[in-house]
Amino acid sequence: MAELPVLYSFRRCPYAMRARMALQISGQRVVLHEVALRDKPQALRDVSPKATVPVLVLPDGRVLEQSLDIMLWALAQADPAGWLSPDRGAMVALIAENDGPFKTHLDRYKYGTRYPGVDAAEHRTAGVALLQTWNARLGDAGFFGPRRCLADFAIAPFVRQFANTDRQFFDALPLPNLQRWLDEILSSGLFAAIMHKTLAPPFVQSPSA
Repeated sequence: MAELPVLYSFRRCPYAMRARMALQISGQRVVLHEVALRDKPQALRDVSPKATVPVLVLPDGRVLEQSLDIMLWALAQADPAGWLSPDRGAMVALIAENDGPFKTHLDRYKYGTRYPGVDAAEHRTAGVALLQTWNARLGDAGFFGPRRCLADFAIAPFVRQFANTDRQFFDALPLPNLQRWLDEILSSGLFAAIMHKTLAPPFVQSPSA
Protein backbone atom coordinates (compact mmCIF):
# COMPACT_ATOMS: atom_id res chain seq x y z
CA MET A 1 0.00 0.00 0.00
CA ALA A 2 3.03 2.29 0.26
CA GLU A 3 2.67 3.35 -3.37
CA LEU A 4 -0.91 4.54 -2.90
CA PRO A 5 -1.92 8.05 -1.82
CA VAL A 6 -2.84 8.27 1.86
CA LEU A 7 -6.02 10.09 2.88
CA TYR A 8 -6.55 11.35 6.42
CA SER A 9 -10.28 11.80 6.88
CA PHE A 10 -13.06 12.13 9.42
CA ARG A 11 -16.41 10.64 8.50
CA ARG A 12 -18.66 13.54 9.54
CA CYS A 13 -16.47 16.44 8.40
CA PRO A 14 -18.10 18.18 5.40
CA TYR A 15 -14.71 19.00 3.89
CA ALA A 16 -13.71 15.34 4.14
CA MET A 17 -17.06 14.24 2.72
CA ARG A 18 -16.56 16.20 -0.47
CA ALA A 19 -13.00 14.97 -0.85
CA ARG A 20 -14.16 11.36 -0.45
CA MET A 21 -16.93 11.86 -3.01
CA ALA A 22 -14.45 13.08 -5.61
CA LEU A 23 -12.07 10.20 -4.88
CA GLN A 24 -14.97 7.75 -5.04
CA ILE A 25 -16.35 8.99 -8.35
CA SER A 26 -12.89 9.11 -9.91
CA GLY A 27 -12.07 5.59 -8.74
CA GLN A 28 -8.73 6.65 -7.27
CA ARG A 29 -7.42 4.06 -4.82
CA VAL A 30 -6.19 5.58 -1.59
CA VAL A 31 -5.25 4.26 1.83
CA LEU A 32 -7.81 5.67 4.26
CA HIS A 33 -6.87 6.75 7.76
CA GLU A 34 -9.97 7.65 9.78
CA VAL A 35 -8.85 10.26 12.29
CA ALA A 36 -10.16 10.71 15.81
CA LEU A 37 -10.23 14.49 16.10
CA ARG A 38 -9.49 14.40 19.83
CA ASP A 39 -6.48 12.15 19.31
CA LYS A 40 -4.89 13.10 16.00
CA PRO A 41 -2.08 10.75 14.95
CA GLN A 42 1.46 12.03 14.91
CA ALA A 43 1.80 10.90 11.30
CA LEU A 44 -0.85 13.46 10.34
CA ARG A 45 0.87 16.21 12.32
CA ASP A 46 4.17 15.33 10.68
CA VAL A 47 2.87 15.85 7.14
CA SER A 48 0.47 18.68 7.94
CA PRO A 49 1.16 20.83 11.02
CA LYS A 50 -2.36 22.29 10.90
CA ALA A 51 -3.60 18.71 11.40
CA THR A 52 -7.08 19.30 10.03
CA VAL A 53 -8.78 16.83 7.73
CA PRO A 54 -8.86 16.01 4.94
CA VAL A 55 -5.20 15.68 4.02
CA LEU A 56 -4.00 13.66 1.03
CA VAL A 57 -0.36 12.56 0.90
CA LEU A 58 0.69 11.61 -2.63
CA PRO A 59 3.30 8.95 -3.39
CA ASP A 60 5.72 11.62 -4.66
CA GLY A 61 5.62 13.32 -1.26
CA ARG A 62 3.29 16.18 -2.16
CA VAL A 63 0.71 17.00 0.49
CA LEU A 64 -2.73 18.35 -0.40
CA GLU A 65 -4.20 20.05 2.66
CA GLN A 66 -7.31 21.62 1.11
CA SER A 67 -10.39 19.58 0.28
CA LEU A 68 -11.00 21.39 -3.00
CA ASP A 69 -7.41 20.68 -4.08
CA ILE A 70 -8.02 17.00 -3.31
CA MET A 71 -11.20 17.04 -5.38
CA LEU A 72 -9.46 18.68 -8.32
CA TRP A 73 -6.52 16.27 -8.09
CA ALA A 74 -8.83 13.24 -8.10
CA LEU A 75 -10.84 14.52 -11.04
CA ALA A 76 -7.66 15.32 -12.96
CA GLN A 77 -6.84 11.60 -12.75
CA ALA A 78 -10.29 10.56 -13.97
CA ASP A 79 -13.58 12.40 -14.40
CA PRO A 80 -16.03 9.77 -15.65
CA ALA A 81 -19.12 11.72 -14.55
CA GLY A 82 -17.98 15.00 -16.13
CA TRP A 83 -17.81 16.96 -12.87
CA LEU A 84 -15.34 19.38 -14.45
CA SER A 85 -17.37 19.94 -17.62
CA PRO A 86 -18.88 23.32 -16.62
CA ASP A 87 -16.73 26.44 -16.52
CA ARG A 88 -14.18 25.77 -13.79
CA GLY A 89 -13.74 29.41 -12.84
CA ALA A 90 -17.48 29.86 -12.34
CA MET A 91 -17.69 26.69 -10.26
CA VAL A 92 -14.75 27.71 -8.06
CA ALA A 93 -16.33 31.14 -7.54
CA LEU A 94 -19.58 29.56 -6.37
CA ILE A 95 -17.71 27.16 -4.09
CA ALA A 96 -15.85 30.16 -2.62
CA GLU A 97 -19.23 31.67 -1.69
CA ASN A 98 -19.95 28.49 0.23
CA ASP A 99 -16.53 28.20 1.83
CA GLY A 100 -16.43 31.85 2.80
CA PRO A 101 -19.67 33.68 3.69
CA PHE A 102 -21.93 30.65 4.04
CA LYS A 103 -19.48 28.66 6.17
CA THR A 104 -19.00 31.71 8.42
CA HIS A 105 -22.74 31.95 9.05
CA LEU A 106 -23.10 28.17 9.38
CA ASP A 107 -20.44 27.93 12.08
CA ARG A 108 -21.93 30.78 14.10
CA TYR A 109 -25.41 29.33 13.78
CA LYS A 110 -24.50 25.71 14.56
CA TYR A 111 -21.77 26.42 17.12
CA GLY A 112 -22.97 29.74 18.51
CA THR A 113 -21.61 29.09 22.00
CA ARG A 114 -18.07 28.98 20.60
CA TYR A 115 -18.33 32.61 19.53
CA PRO A 116 -18.90 34.95 22.50
CA GLY A 117 -21.16 37.86 21.71
CA VAL A 118 -22.46 36.29 18.50
CA ASP A 119 -26.20 36.08 17.83
CA ALA A 120 -26.77 32.63 16.33
CA ALA A 121 -30.23 33.65 15.08
CA GLU A 122 -28.75 36.49 13.05
CA HIS A 123 -26.31 34.14 11.39
CA ARG A 124 -29.06 31.64 10.71
CA THR A 125 -31.00 34.39 8.95
CA ALA A 126 -27.94 35.39 6.94
CA GLY A 127 -27.34 31.76 6.00
CA VAL A 128 -30.93 31.40 4.83
CA ALA A 129 -30.50 34.48 2.64
CA LEU A 130 -27.65 32.75 0.82
CA LEU A 131 -29.66 29.56 0.55
CA GLN A 132 -32.44 31.57 -1.08
CA THR A 133 -30.09 32.76 -3.81
CA TRP A 134 -28.94 29.17 -4.38
CA ASN A 135 -32.54 27.96 -4.45
CA ALA A 136 -33.32 30.49 -7.19
CA ARG A 137 -30.21 29.50 -9.13
CA LEU A 138 -30.95 25.79 -8.95
CA GLY A 139 -34.39 25.92 -10.53
CA ASP A 140 -35.28 22.33 -11.36
CA ALA A 141 -31.69 21.32 -12.11
CA GLY A 142 -28.23 21.56 -10.54
CA PHE A 143 -26.07 24.63 -10.14
CA PHE A 144 -24.74 24.32 -13.69
CA GLY A 145 -27.46 22.40 -15.48
CA PRO A 146 -29.11 18.98 -15.21
CA ARG A 147 -25.82 17.12 -14.72
CA ARG A 148 -24.37 17.26 -11.22
CA CYS A 149 -20.88 18.74 -11.15
CA LEU A 150 -18.00 19.72 -8.87
CA ALA A 151 -19.92 22.66 -7.41
CA ASP A 152 -22.93 20.55 -6.42
CA PHE A 153 -20.89 18.00 -4.52
CA ALA A 154 -18.51 20.55 -2.99
CA ILE A 155 -21.40 22.55 -1.51
CA ALA A 156 -23.93 19.87 -0.54
CA PRO A 157 -22.17 18.64 2.65
CA PHE A 158 -22.35 22.15 4.11
CA VAL A 159 -26.04 22.61 3.24
CA ARG A 160 -26.58 19.21 4.87
CA GLN A 161 -24.89 20.48 8.04
CA PHE A 162 -27.04 23.62 8.04
CA ALA A 163 -30.18 21.54 7.51
CA ASN A 164 -29.34 19.08 10.28
CA THR A 165 -28.79 21.86 12.83
CA ASP A 166 -32.58 22.22 13.02
CA ARG A 167 -34.21 19.90 10.53
CA GLN A 168 -37.75 21.02 11.30
CA PHE A 169 -36.80 24.65 10.67
CA PHE A 170 -34.98 23.80 7.42
CA ASP A 171 -37.77 21.61 6.06
CA ALA A 172 -40.29 24.42 6.65
CA LEU A 173 -38.30 26.95 4.62
CA PRO A 174 -39.74 27.86 1.19
CA LEU A 175 -36.71 26.45 -0.63
CA PRO A 176 -38.18 23.62 -2.74
CA ASN A 177 -35.42 23.53 -5.35
CA LEU A 178 -32.64 23.45 -2.77
CA GLN A 179 -34.41 20.88 -0.61
CA ARG A 180 -35.03 18.61 -3.61
CA TRP A 181 -31.41 19.02 -4.76
CA LEU A 182 -30.06 18.19 -1.30
CA ASP A 183 -32.33 15.16 -0.88
CA GLU A 184 -31.26 13.80 -4.27
CA ILE A 185 -27.57 14.07 -3.42
CA LEU A 186 -27.93 12.66 0.11
CA SER A 187 -30.00 9.72 -1.14
CA SER A 188 -27.56 8.93 -3.95
CA GLY A 189 -25.46 5.80 -4.04
CA LEU A 190 -22.36 7.97 -4.14
CA PHE A 191 -23.13 9.68 -0.83
CA ALA A 192 -24.13 6.40 0.79
CA ALA A 193 -20.86 4.82 -0.35
CA ILE A 194 -18.64 7.47 1.24
CA MET A 195 -20.58 7.52 4.52
CA HIS A 196 -20.24 3.84 5.43
CA LYS A 197 -18.18 3.34 8.55
CA THR A 198 -16.06 0.86 6.60
CA LEU A 199 -15.54 2.15 3.07
CA ALA A 200 -15.37 -0.13 0.07
CA PRO A 201 -12.95 0.27 -2.86
CA PRO A 202 -11.46 2.49 -4.11
CA PHE A 203 -10.66 3.11 -0.43
CA VAL A 204 -8.18 0.77 1.21
CA GLN A 205 -8.42 0.62 4.97
CA SER A 206 -5.27 1.49 6.88
CA PRO A 207 -3.88 -1.46 8.86
CA SER A 208 -4.24 0.70 11.97
CA ALA A 209 -7.88 1.63 11.25
